[in-house]
Amino acid sequence: MNTQRLPLKGIRVIDYSHFLAGPFMGRCLAALGAEVIKVERPKEGDAGRAHPYFKDGQSGYFLQQNMGKQGLCIDLRDKRGLELMLKLVETADVFIENYRPGALERLGLGYKALSERNPRLVYCSVSAYGHTGPYADRPGFGLIAEAMSGAMAQLGNPGEAPPLLRMPLADMYTGIHGVAAINAALVGRTSSGHGQHIDLALYDCMVSMHDFAVQRYFLSGGTDVPKQTGSGQPDSTVYGVFPARDGNLVIAAQVDDAWKRLATLIGGNALASDERFAKPASRNAHYADAMEIVRNWTLSQPSRDACLAALEDAGVPSAPVQTIAEVVKDPQIHARGMLVEQEHPVLGKVTLPNLPFHFSDCDTTVRTPAPLLGQDNRRIAASLGFSTEQVDEMVRDGVLYNEAAV
Repeated sequence: MNTQRLPLKGIRVIDYSHFLAGPFMGRCLAALGAEVIKVERPKEGDAGRAHPYFKDGQSGYFLQQNMGKQGLCIDLRDKRGLELMLKLVETADVFIENYRPGALERLGLGYKALSERNPRLVYCSVSAYGHTGPYADRPGFGLIAEAMSGAMAQLGNPGEAPPLLRMPLADMYTGIHGVAAINAALVGRTSSGHGQHIDLALYDCMVSMHDFAVQRYFLSGGTDVPKQTGSGQPDSTVYGVFPARDGNLVIAAQVDDAWKRLATLIGGNALASDERFAKPASRNAHYADAMEIVRNWTLSQPSRDACLAALEDAGVPSAPVQTIAEVVKDPQIHARGMLVEQEHPVLGKVTLPNLPFHFSDCDTTVRTPAPLLGQDNRRIAASLGFSTEQVDEMVRDGVLYNEAAV
């Protein structure tokens, strides 16, 4: 692969965010070539540092979402710390924050104040509900947005409490929307000369993800609300999870051609020509029968792998329901470079998920680990014009803080 200039080389990002949506956004921008400075508070730093899984006092959660960044830990309540931050802002192209609306205005770090210092600044805010509307002041996490959005209400078995998604869908989806919006604002800046404020809400992003439920509700005049359907999809027969003797698999045979191939495999010409299942509408009308026929077949096979081999030979889209232990050994994941190894100053070699960016002329794999708390304090302060004596004084007074391993 060629090692040409990364797309965001020369862009400086201040990542003053915590936990997930904002840090993930910053991680993506770092992978694309931006210089990302992670700003944290003494002495705890980003709350993500206290999130498991831990090894030797280091959080894997933090390592994953903050790789490729520089680390600055300052006390913004001290005027010297605030002065350092404001000088840093004057050199930046992007500022990311995910505090409750209004919190940074009180510190003098809101969009209005910072854009007056740096009119070209692209300022991206992430919050639970956004900076406008009746819920703007409410706190929230991804779980809140997932519950509010209607997504959670469709999960699980009828009559049971919906399960947690177990992957941070709201945060990650909002984070990647932030990456897209920031890049769009940077492109727009080339002609306007000005940055702008991007206001992203976890709730908005989750509602925007509905590919079917909202349109269904309005097109039905408000009478049709998607409900829990367990491991199947009654509006797309056959499309769901099926048990095998030693695991589970998914089958996606909801379109006519795939259904006919599946029906011929498991029931011969008799099933393939059965009028009950001839078209999508009739298959949906006989959903329970179709699912039972397929389920009986998967359970009759010697193993999950035997099911999958037969389905693949028949040209029916299918896949195993893999555990994480299976995913990290999957040759496709390795072929696509979706695991990255890094050398961490405390942990030694660590392996983490890569980002799914594949460019023809550059490699966006981040090889540098997440910073230790305050790792780059002295270098960043010196680059902004602070003398060695001033930096020493701020370190002595706790305005600049770093963990012992630094």
